[in-house]
Amino acid sequence: MMDAVRPVLAIDLGGSKVKALLSGQEEPRAAQSGPDFTPAQMVATVGELADGWSWEQVSLGIPAPVHGGRIVHDPVNLGEGWVSFDFAEAFGRPTRVVNDAAMQALGSYDGGTMLFLGLGTGLGSALVTDGLVQPMELGHMPYRNKKSFEDYVGEAALDRRGKKRWREDVADVVATLTAALQPDYVVIGGGNADKLKELPPNARLGDNFNAFIGGFRLWDPDAPARIPG
Repeated sequence: MMDAVRPVLAIDLGGSKVKALLSGQEEPRAAQSGPDFTPAQMVATVGELADGWSWEQVSLGIPAPVHGGRIVHDPVNLGEGWVSFDFAEAFGRPTRVVNDAAMQALGSYDGGTMLFLGLGTGLGSALVTDGLVQPMELGHMPYRNKKSFEDYVGEAALDRRGKKRWREDVADVVATLTAALQPDYVVIGGGNADKLKELPPNARLGDNFNAFIGGFRLWDPDAPARIPG
């Protein structure tokens, strides 16, 4: 079990909002992010959100590729400066940085092989097999007319194509990725998941709260899955 004496501050960072929750608390606190949001602004904003809380460890889920705890390139939907930023120094606490979809996948996992798809500003994705979380960038892979999966199921596509066509596209994307990856089940999360009328076969709706569970599990040696690095 996670050491309750060492509280964890879990941060779920997205293209439109940043949310934070302390282990042992029940209600996340949120603020706006946006396309010009920098890491320094994020740290300052989280500091305001976490006023009155005390923590010793930090988990940060970020919408960008992360390898070995290091951000590969700046998030598409946020500002600049993330790659070289020292989060542990800024927070003054040990900090683990992971892809945001991988963090929510970690919190959603309950065995077998699971494909996680996050419908938000873009398309987050991760595959969990036998307790090992593999972050993926499926959203940027080619799909239909030289576009990408994200071009059809991201938030811009929802606004541009309308709910009916967007839902049809989500169903097709889930079917395509399921056929390719052969998971035991699919978890669909993200801020726009609740806009689906029906779930595809062998899929269940995720809970955005699972991102925080994943953040807490990052520090738990007995967690049912782990993220490499």
